[in-house]
Amino acid sequence: MDDNVRELVLGLVAAAITAAAGWFARTSLWRRQLHKRQRFFGLPENSGCLLVVNHDPATDEGAVARNDVFALLELSALVKDCGARMEMVGHDAARRGFGEHTEFCLGGPGSNQRTAAHLETLLPGVAVNTDAEPGLGRAAFTVGGEHYRMEEGSVEYVLLARLTGASSPAGPKGERGDGEAVRPVFLICGQRSLTNQAAARYLARHQVRLARRHGHGGDFCLLLRVVNSRAYGPDVVELVADVTREATASQAR
Repeated sequence: MDDNVRELVLGLVAAAITAAAGWFARTSLWRRQLHKRQRFFGLPENSGCLLVVNHDPATDEGAVARNDVFALLELSALVKDCGARMEMVGHDAARRGFGEHTEFCLGGPGSNQRTAAHLETLLPGVAVNTDAEPGLGRAAFTVGGEHYRMEEGSVEYVLLARLTGASSPAGPKGERGDGEAVRPVFLICGQRSLTNQAAARYLARHQVRLARRHGHGGDFCLLLRVVNSRAYGPDVVELVADVTREATASQAR
């Protein structure tokens, strides 16, 4: 073997080693990111989760509002990315506890009975005006004594929470009896269906930052503001405050 052939062979071997190392590094990085995502959402490979669907309060047939359908699509994509399985169930048929499976619960208490139960049990510091009559206080939030009123199409609010019951005396803590970690409830409680879509999109876009800030197993409750939805739809969302302490504190209703 002359020197030219030897150099060619060595070059090919070096290129193969470099390519293999790059592939291994990219695969390892992808797997680490996947495992972090799975821990944050409580969705190991092939695990199951529950999507609790609200209904459009403007109809009597239990239909789902258009923007809530878009929110469900955002959430189902998150579940698929984790390699998990999804079961979709109506809010009035989800008669089971929490902590065994990850749950995504969509809609405010006026359109979702399950949300009303979670607010009472896990977020006792939150009150929502469910009066269907038009008025300044319709769908308003009260969190820690602060009031957040909706100005439809201009300023609207939504709560985005990850809850395991760790902050609630009534909720499960730590691990289940079989040694598995308690699975979280992701609650999206908006003043309108469009705000539900905005919060689902916010969760998808900021999941890495949320996991880094709150930990992969930590509870949080964020108050988000959707700005000028008349012009921008669900795309312009601002974080108003982390209201975890206020929302999980018991208070007179």
